[in-house]
Amino acid sequence: EHRRDSREHMVRESRQDRELGACPRESPSFHGHFTTLTISREPGSKHGAKDGAVGTGRGGGSASSGAATATTALFEPGRDGQTPQVVVLVGAPGMGKTTMVRKVMVEWREGTLHTQFDFVFCIDCKAIVLPTEASVADLVSQCCPGLRVPAGEILDDQKRILFIFDGFEALGFSWVQPEAELSSDPREVKPLELTLMSLLKRTVLPEASLLITMRPTALGSLRRCLKGEYYMEILGFSAARREEYFHRYFENPNKADMAFRFARGNEILYSLCAIPVMSWTICTILEQELCGKKNLLECPKATTGMMMFYLSQLLKHRDRDSPQDLQQFLLQLCSLAAEGIWKHKVLFEEKEIKDCGLDQPDLLPFFLNERIPGEGEDHGTVYAFTHLHLQEFFAAMFYVLEDDGEMVSSLGRLEKDVNKLLESYNKSRKDLNVTVRFLFGLVSQESIEYMDKTIGCRISPRAREELLEWLQGRHRGLSQPGQALKVSEMDTFHFLFEMNEKSFAQSALGHFTDLDLRDTKLTLYDQMALSFCIQHWAGLGCVTLQGCSFHWQDPEAELDASVPCALVVRRREELPCPIYLLCQALRHQDSALQVLRLQWCRLSESCCAELAALLAEHPGLACLELGDSSLGDSGVRLLCEGLRTPGCRLRILR
Repeated sequence: EHRRDSREHMVRESRQDRELGACPRESPSFHGHFTTLTISREPGSKHGAKDGAVGTGRGGGSASSGAATATTALFEPGRDGQTPQVVVLVGAPGMGKTTMVRKVMVEWREGTLHTQFDFVFCIDCKAIVLPTEASVADLVSQCCPGLRVPAGEILDDQKRILFIFDGFEALGFSWVQPEAELSSDPREVKPLELTLMSLLKRTVLPEASLLITMRPTALGSLRRCLKGEYYMEILGFSAARREEYFHRYFENPNKADMAFRFARGNEILYSLCAIPVMSWTICTILEQELCGKKNLLECPKATTGMMMFYLSQLLKHRDRDSPQDLQQFLLQLCSLAAEGIWKHKVLFEEKEIKDCGLDQPDLLPFFLNERIPGEGEDHGTVYAFTHLHLQEFFAAMFYVLEDDGEMVSSLGRLEKDVNKLLESYNKSRKDLNVTVRFLFGLVSQESIEYMDKTIGCRISPRAREELLEWLQGRHRGLSQPGQALKVSEMDTFHFLFEMNEKSFAQSALGHFTDLDLRDTKLTLYDQMALSFCIQHWAGLGCVTLQGCSFHWQDPEAELDASVPCALVVRRREELPCPIYLLCQALRHQDSALQVLRLQWCRLSESCCAELAALLAEHPGLACLELGDSSLGDSGVRLLCEGLRTPGCRLRILR
């Protein structure tokens, strides 16, 4: 009866979802919306420890060999056979710490897990108002005022009790307390710091269990207090769980498929989806886009827009700083990020953080994690950005964030030279691609206004002209003398799509007449970028996509055994033909297209209806090359219908 009463009360308390990034629509079924997280069971596990980032690769978020993927792992015996009594669950903001606590509470109430505990007391350190003096019994009474059993009686059976402190760093206490003043009596009233320290150091209720959730940046002080603790780190969503999250978020399976294909086709976004709050951010934005459209093929939200929305959500929960303080902090943060990107550096020592003026507890945890050291490692505290792409985003901001001229970084050897960044990327530093892409996105007029109004940061538009001149110059250099000026680098289309400004794209492409890409695997994101640019490229006369393939989802997804066959079939049936976006873009009213080369693209019958429509509506098209395609008899019949239309002026068909 005690367990049932306590469970029912505690779950009522835990239903208040305060974790950043949790879906704002409360569901009556918690399990229906919970997606399993990957948890590293060893301190400093190989995953993420060496590069200091979660999911920095295309398949980021995959578990290491010692990782578990459910809350059952929290109090299971470790490799040494010992069952932990003190578990510290570490995760960056938005990784799902509070959601994990809710999962523990729900499973305990239902009696499916954690049945070794008769009582679970959960203290939300971010929200609860604690007295300045209290005993452990007082904390229990305040946490569960409706208990029918006296708190003192509950505490007699220590082994059956679990205390949960969610967001421990929010208490903000000094954890340096005299050992002699610690309590051993759960009924003894002491200053709150001493009472909590007594629980941590096991001088009171030494046989009770503790679950503490906190951000990595607060680990240093806690380590000095605990004894026999067991660290676990939330690594986020594995590759398999990201698609599951999208389907749980969207009630409509068609919208879920469409949204996930959009994210999966963008390598940066897909990698960032390892962070639960980033998955929530992307789903939230795509849901808004889908409200007004039947599909996402015209979705204007590029990667930079997603990142800015994510940043605004993070900072929405901070203590209100003055705009000047935030601008100053971001200047230093961006300087650190850029310095690291140039030096291939993702781990930063504590001294660097302090020298940069970044040791601000109300802001630092939103951006940097303290790395959990591995067993046997002896080093000072080191920090890393939550994800490599976040570091690249802030590195791009370094070049465009307005400076009052007085700020000199301790790492101030780095100049805000946009041209140096662009030329280094052009010559050899292809690892700077994501940083350059974010740079284009940040200087769009929409981004400048959003950063100013929503986040309070001033972005300088001065880099726009340098970016324009660089784009025009790099392709002139690639074109042979006497030949047509052509664009032959896919990243150019990524950059222009990231900025997403019609006039800028027109200026950048206006001097060129040819598009020439060969043997390229074009993802959905690539095709959207191409489509955007072609629509605003008035002088485009020749398109060569020789040996290119058009993909609307990852081909490996169809081979995933976890995806039901019926779902795969339904997806195939709903997909447009592979060249749908290309043909739609080429049919824009100002198109000057004369030559379209699609040889060795392995086009099928499904493409012929779009090609026929293009022939019928595009009188300027004189040459169409479709070598090595499998059009079939019925496909050729569709082409013939296009050829017969009065608007067709085709002269050469290969």
